[in-house]
Amino acid sequence: MKPARSQRPLEYPYTWDQFAHGEWACSHIQTRLDEWLPRFFGYHMLKLGGLSIELTSGHCNIHHQVCIDKLNPLRNVESESYELPFVDKAFDVCILANQLDYSDDPHRLLREIDRVMIDDGYLVISGVNPSSLMGIGRIIPWRKNQLPWNGRMFSPLRVRDWLGLLNYELVEMSCFGLIPVTKHRTCGVWFENACSGLLPAMGSLYFIVARKRTYPLKLIKAKLKLKKQLSPVGINYRTGGA
Repeated sequence: MKPARSQRPLEYPYTWDQFAHGEWACSHIQTRLDEWLPRFFGYHMLKLGGLSIELTSGHCNIHHQVCIDKLNPLRNVESESYELPFVDKAFDVCILANQLDYSDDPHRLLREIDRVMIDDGYLVISGVNPSSLMGIGRIIPWRKNQLPWNGRMFSPLRVRDWLGLLNYELVEMSCFGLIPVTKHRTCGVWFENACSGLLPAMGSLYFIVARKRTYPLKLIKAKLKLKKQLSPVGINYRTGGA
């Protein structure tokens, strides 16, 4: 297993147009996000990275949405992802679309997001599944320097474990999009529906919804200390005769 921290400098993509099959990936993630947006409530939403910003969330119940990136023109705040300019527990929901794959220190990024998340807040994460047909395309030599194959591609199971260490409860984790289809979408939808049940873990993209918890997710049973009861022992007394 490759280490989480990398010494190789990485540049975050700031628009889906930089991706091969970017429109297809954005559309699939948007479909999953649309199912969750009506369930989110609160006052403030954080959309971290240009890819998150380009996902539509106007119909969400949370109207104040902070969009952070350095290059995407839709941003309203420019900041480093590792040093967010907000107080602790400021956001009810955070969307992190395909950003972990381009982080040289994903643990640090998740800890910083956790810092600004309220208790019981929701974290939405998406990424490329390395075990998919799209993921294994990174072994093709001429694709190594292209998006998304130049990303680090952490598996959804590994991301789930990181979230567990931060005490996040996994609400949903799914993989979808077996093959990128931009033309003949009707055939693509048919193929997706036919094979998704047989190959649920082979989807090109993963989508995770997790909730920040303040209590231990695994309850530890207290050991009952049984006090030993002292049972009276009968004693026979002999009295000597005079």
